[in-house]
Amino acid sequence: MFVDQVNIFVKAGDGGKGMVAFRREKYVPDGGPAGGDGGHGGDVVFEVEEGLRTLVDFRYSKKFIAHDGEKGMSKGMHGRKAKPLIVKVPPGTIVFDAETDTVIADLTEHGQQATIAKGGRGGRGNCRFATPANPAPEIAENGEPGQERELRLELKLLADVGLVGFPSVGKSTLLSVVSSARPKIGAYHFTTITPNLGVVKTADDRSFVMADLPGLIEGASQGVGLGHQFLRHIERTKVIVHMIDMSGMEGRDPFEDYTTINRELESYNLRLLERPQVVVANKMDMPDAEEHLEEFKKKVGDDVKVFPISALAQDGLRNLLIEVANFVDTTPEFPLDELEEKTATPRVVYRYEKEEKGYQIHIDEYDRFVITGPRIEKLFKMTNFDHDESIKRFARQMRQMGVDDDLRKLGAEDGSVVAILDFEFEFVE
Repeated sequence: MFVDQVNIFVKAGDGGKGMVAFRREKYVPDGGPAGGDGGHGGDVVFEVEEGLRTLVDFRYSKKFIAHDGEKGMSKGMHGRKAKPLIVKVPPGTIVFDAETDTVIADLTEHGQQATIAKGGRGGRGNCRFATPANPAPEIAENGEPGQERELRLELKLLADVGLVGFPSVGKSTLLSVVSSARPKIGAYHFTTITPNLGVVKTADDRSFVMADLPGLIEGASQGVGLGHQFLRHIERTKVIVHMIDMSGMEGRDPFEDYTTINRELESYNLRLLERPQVVVANKMDMPDAEEHLEEFKKKVGDDVKVFPISALAQDGLRNLLIEVANFVDTTPEFPLDELEEKTATPRVVYRYEKEEKGYQIHIDEYDRFVITGPRIEKLFKMTNFDHDESIKRFARQMRQMGVDDDLRKLGAEDGSVVAILDFEFEFVE
């Protein structure tokens, strides 16, 4: 089964906890600090594996969580850094942040890697906090939380040539006779519901990858029929082979089919019409096909070159494939629009921006003062509450951020309940 879009969750590893430990020193009665730092958490890394063709595996494995770093040890030894979690994806995978809908990575080449979620740094051991005033601190940090992300993966086929056209015009038949691909073929509409790939070799010893893509219908750019599921894949192709049924057996007008398909391509993405398009008149072995072809040529004009073929009888294919190969060799890659915007050199504007507080406070239905925000929550998670000095340090950090003053402004008094994440404590004046 072909899956071209799926949502998943990834979490990088947390940093290891720093250690509180001491060693005896001649001039320090309480002993010198000897707690090492925790190791960094593992990153989540996506890597392209050319043997993969679909995102189907992600339908059954939706969560990817890297290992945490090891905690620090005594004698100043640091914990071991966790290895990255390598997630294999097929070539053509685009990774989006599901919340912001921004592109994180566009993965196209075998072996290409992208760090999708960064592991947290290891917490500092008490070796790091020694000062002349406090040579033996009982302070250590928990590891920094690893990055969490909701992702949307989209797969856009990596084909040089895309076959477009109404259902049952003969795209699957053509692919089956010019390559070793064996798409399912039947005498009814929408036989092809998933894209098929095949490597085509020409008479002059050149080759290219051709994709037989699901049939378009009017309104596909708005999602009718297979809609965007089809159009998403043609964005990467360098050349479009536009197949038209000249037999008239379906009761459709070949010229109307031609204009309808081009209109859908234009509606979806204007850049699709910048690609060279090879127009193929198929089923020329059928009665009335020659008459329909002559009428079609009059309507499209002399600027449009038409290749008459019979895919079933394998007639007229040699010249067609050579023409397509010529376009593949001379046509540059078309970068995706959203990636062009992402990688464009930004204009630098210098202006003063007020620094965000890093926290918000609200009073809930239980009259608790609830503090939220990424900065304060990160500090909280990295505080080791097993040691009084660490708790005092966290209290100082909150005071320096302005939390105490804001709590008083909101009416907090001695004994008021303050909550951060799942923890509660009393406000003390």
